[in-house]
Amino acid sequence: MFGIFKHFRRKRLRKQPFPAAWETILLANVALYHQMPEADRVELKQHILVFLDEKNFEGCNGIGITDEIRVTIAANACILMLRRKPDYFPSLVTILVYPEAFVVTHTEVDEHGLEYREASELAGESWDRGNVILAWSSAKHGASDARDGLNVVLHEFAHQLDSAHGDTDGAPPMPTREAAKRWAEVFSREYELLLKAIESDEETVLDDYGAENPAEFFAVCVETFFEQPHQLKKQHSELYEQLASYFNQDPANWPRANQGSDAQPTMV
Repeated sequence: MFGIFKHFRRKRLRKQPFPAAWETILLANVALYHQMPEADRVELKQHILVFLDEKNFEGCNGIGITDEIRVTIAANACILMLRRKPDYFPSLVTILVYPEAFVVTHTEVDEHGLEYREASELAGESWDRGNVILAWSSAKHGASDARDGLNVVLHEFAHQLDSAHGDTDGAPPMPTREAAKRWAEVFSREYELLLKAIESDEETVLDDYGAENPAEFFAVCVETFFEQPHQLKKQHSELYEQLASYFNQDPANWPRANQGSDAQPTMV
């Protein structure tokens, strides 16, 4: 019964008028919105209405949650649901927003069994269950520049897709066993190529942070797929094809090419 109710509630939400003030925010802050086909813009606004109805936003370190913050973050997250059956990130409850990059401390255990604490400055973090954490300064910058291949919202919500089956391992759920096998083949090979490129100090369209582990590799690939699709398709055609099939999108055929880069804090 709950599933049926949720289906009709979402259907009703998607039919509601999209506020003009929110449209202004999309035009000002979301560069990818300018590039996508009109049909995708319409669908994106429908998903934003549902997303903002279902997800909580909480400000941290004194930042107040505004419509600009909510709509900008929701828009980039919902780009990942275009042309697919949307599930609106079912495990996600709350988006925590900091004004700037935030510091987190993790406890690690070395090969000798000794524990040590390590502090890192992050622009974003995704938890398997419950929360996504974002630095608003990085989220806004990443959303407004669709050429640098860096978008913390796309990155962290890619982790949400990845963890949908319980593990965050760079292999989101696939429709068939054959599709999962092909995905593993291509992504494993491309991950190794990135490691070799970094070791050889070769330039690559994929950010070096993707070499951290397969989960980060997938998230970096998602950022690059949407923000630098022409370069990714040219340099890593099989990787591009896998992402195009998974998202049922082809951003390389959107209006303009994307290029350039700016440094941003780390995303995990």
